[in-house]
Amino acid sequence: MSMFWNLWIIGLTVVCTGLVLWVLLANRKVAQSDDDDPENRTTGHVYDGIEEYDNPLPRWWFLMFVGTIIFGVGYLALYPGLGSYKGILGWTSVGELQLDQQEALENYSETFGAYSQMPIDELIHDGRALKMGVRLFADNCAVCHGADGGGNFSFPNLTDKDWLYGGTAEAIKQSITDGRAGQMPAWGSLIGEPSVVSVSEYVLQLSGQPHEKALAVNGAKVFTQNCAACHGADATGNHLIGAPNLTDTTWLYDGSRAGIQHSVRMGLANEMPAQHDKLREEKIHILAAYVYSLSFDYED
Repeated sequence: MSMFWNLWIIGLTVVCTGLVLWVLLANRKVAQSDDDDPENRTTGHVYDGIEEYDNPLPRWWFLMFVGTIIFGVGYLALYPGLGSYKGILGWTSVGELQLDQQEALENYSETFGAYSQMPIDELIHDGRALKMGVRLFADNCAVCHGADGGGNFSFPNLTDKDWLYGGTAEAIKQSITDGRAGQMPAWGSLIGEPSVVSVSEYVLQLSGQPHEKALAVNGAKVFTQNCAACHGADATGNHLIGAPNLTDTTWLYDGSRAGIQHSVRMGLANEMPAQHDKLREEKIHILAAYVYSLSFDYED
């Protein structure tokens, strides 16, 4: 804060407090002449036939007002409020937040800490831990993946067996902790529109959808030259880079002919934010267990 604004705030606060005190004291007593009737003094103002009496402030009201001024002066001495003055107690909102966070950490460390050492494979069978996971999911994940984890257009379904980066407990926990950033380049300007159309027909063939066989033959060549590096020669995807499996019927985006062409032509970009700065490791561990439970086959 600059010196000007520092002095401005201090001066304005002091002047306003002084004026309030002056107005209070100036109206404590009412000037009167010998001819005034102490019971019927009026200000001379009449509103709809109602006269305004000119009486001093009630004693209780006056003392309460004085008390608020004293409280305000004491507050400004103890806490920041006069420009850059930090107050006798040195209180800050950041310090208060840190104290509250530390208190919350101490209160909940025992609850969450009890599960932090348990393997995720065991946590999915603990009802209480999963209830905590449900709440964590609702607060942090449901806005994108849906309340039931079923996903949406461009947001993965977490209840099936199809995983971009792997569905193991460790992979899920890493995804939550560090986030994921998926990127498919736009191929339209690189391979040309005819190749976009043909490779899209080949992708339709891979996923068992109706397709133009002649175009799919040429599309297979385009796929081998440009797409196999990420999606694999057999098009089953790559968990290391999040390349999706193109041979099934699960689609993160539109799996129709027009949708596939658009994806190849324009490219795609998807990002899941990292949660390590937002959630503690103990919460991430429980949240990972809940997400893992959504697609876990309990009959195995």
